[in-house]
Amino acid sequence: MRFASLGSGSRGNALLIEHGDSCVLVDCGFTLAETERRLARLEKSAEQLTAVLVTHEHADHVGGVGLLARKYSLPVWMTPGTWSPARFGDIPRLNFFSSHTPFTLGCLQIHPFPVPHDAREPAQFVFDDGRHRAGLLTDTGRSTAHIEEMLNRCDALLLECNHDPAMLTNGHYSASLKQRVGGPLGHLSNDQAAQLLARLDHSRLQHVVAMHLSEHNNTPQLACRALCEALRCTEEEVIVADQRAGLAWQVLA
Repeated sequence: MRFASLGSGSRGNALLIEHGDSCVLVDCGFTLAETERRLARLEKSAEQLTAVLVTHEHADHVGGVGLLARKYSLPVWMTPGTWSPARFGDIPRLNFFSSHTPFTLGCLQIHPFPVPHDAREPAQFVFDDGRHRAGLLTDTGRSTAHIEEMLNRCDALLLECNHDPAMLTNGHYSASLKQRVGGPLGHLSNDQAAQLLARLDHSRLQHVVAMHLSEHNNTPQLACRALCEALRCTEEEVIVADQRAGLAWQVLA
């Protein structure tokens, strides 16, 4: 299995998970042209995608889903609560999943799980190729016992490190937006992500990626430092998925 990010942050998110002849795009928060350009940067094209998997309906995750699916006749998977014709438009190959029931996309077993976030029916995922497990957790306001059970003993973890609490508190956001971002249905802070990581069994861990960093309320250095303290590793061992540059292919060996 390998994975790469087209970009991660409040201005657009998309992630590729690939194993064998299966390549799944998780979310698509970019325009059609930008998505095609970012796929090409990773030496992929939309014609090579097996499916699009949607975490939740916020624009930075689904802004390009409908256009991409229609142009390339791609199957799209989401929870029933995420679906909205007004948001997505017509999707001829629409499929629903339960956030409590595993399902298969090509060579990949998908294990969805619910998360506390201010969306209608949000989910995150663990991807299993029969040998390796990659866990994705972004857009959640807090951890839960079930989340940690799902993410335990993964070979790769892609964890939201949205904000530094002090930067959020002292930043220019309105009081209501600060409350939303830092609240129990908002986004994980660096400290919350690190505390979650410290509670997991990471004996199999090969890759740790800091995801969904705020461009206003965080820095890559702060996010890396927090995760490194939890892992007791050097900052070179933690990778950051960038809003503009994304993340190059990472391979699970």
